[in-house]
Amino acid sequence: MTRQDIIQNSLRQFLLNGIRKMTIQQIVAPLGISTKTVYKYFSGKEELLEACLLVHYEKMSLDFNNLMANSSNPAEKLFRLFFMSLEEDFKVAPVFYHDLNYYYPEMQDKVIARYFENNGQYINDVIKNGIEQGFFRPELNTTVVITALHLLYRSLTRTGEYRKFNLSPFELASNTLVVYLRGICTPKGIKILNNLKYLSP
Repeated sequence: MTRQDIIQNSLRQFLLNGIRKMTIQQIVAPLGISTKTVYKYFSGKEELLEACLLVHYEKMSLDFNNLMANSSNPAEKLFRLFFMSLEEDFKVAPVFYHDLNYYYPEMQDKVIARYFENNGQYINDVIKNGIEQGFFRPELNTTVVITALHLLYRSLTRTGEYRKFNLSPFELASNTLVVYLRGICTPKGIKILNNLKYLSP
């Protein structure tokens, strides 16, 4: 079994079962290989996890680029960007992302920076274009907007601040991220948001 085979199969195990409780022995059991084969390529679970994250976030980067290419205006692009991330965090592999966000945030940030290093500039450009096209309010400070969106998203995914409300992640996002996104929009931008998926009653 090659290094890449181990990464792909281990990633599947992490996505299904989470990270925190998985051992090297549990990861390799479905593969029919010994732990020695894994240690031939990786020093331990954390190095294997980082290799898996590089593969995972490379795919997400491609998905992100496709999503942005198929979004027709800045308001839609900004909305879909955050809800694509929420779908990954809470619908695709909730246990995996829970463990990643709470126990391995520095590793996650390191890998995200590799594939999304221009993300901040991209969002900045989206907001500026949205202002020029009349979707976002003209008085906005793009740096402040990006910081606020980033903090809101991290509060949903990396803290337990909202658990007491017993709401789904998407209900929470509708009361936080969506409210903020609507707040930066002009009536023209709000009209776009009203037609998007998670704003429907």
